[in-house]
Amino acid sequence: MQVQQAGGWISYAIPLVVIAMVMAIRWKRMSRVRPLKLERLWILPTLYAVVIGVTFSRFPPQRWGWLFCLIALVLGAGLGWQRGKMMRITLDPDTHRLGQTSSPAALLFILLLIAVRSGAKGAISYAGPAGLDPMALTDILMALTLGLFTAQRLEMYLRGRRMLAAPRAGAQATSATAASVS
Repeated sequence: MQVQQAGGWISYAIPLVVIAMVMAIRWKRMSRVRPLKLERLWILPTLYAVVIGVTFSRFPPQRWGWLFCLIALVLGAGLGWQRGKMMRITLDPDTHRLGQTSSPAALLFILLLIAVRSGAKGAISYAGPAGLDPMALTDILMALTLGLFTAQRLEMYLRGRRMLAAPRAGAQATSATAASVS
């Protein structure tokens, strides 16, 4: 006779409901333009790098874990660069201030990453004979996330800086032309 856990399905339903609610709120706020401060884009990747540094110094990856973390960091950087390109950055022509609007593609991208992470979490429970180490998998996911955050913010910074430089270059060319005509 099989014994069913009373709360078995609830352990799956609650995270799904929470994720659905958060994504619905994010989807609603997506059309709103938020100010983009280029000088603050470094903060989140730096804080996350410190957390990972402390974690790796206390519990360093073992054997091949370092190589897999490096591969995950590079993969995360590629994914982060793509996600950064999906973010809409606007320039107000009057004030020359940058604005940021999340794109639906960027939100769906995050949902895909959550699904992959959930699948990886499920793989841990079936790790037995395969020999998957939950700590190694956690280290790899942390490295992937660091690459994602860092590359996304770097791509947005470079694109925002180019957008700000274009009107300034045009204004300098116009003032130089006006000065030479005088």
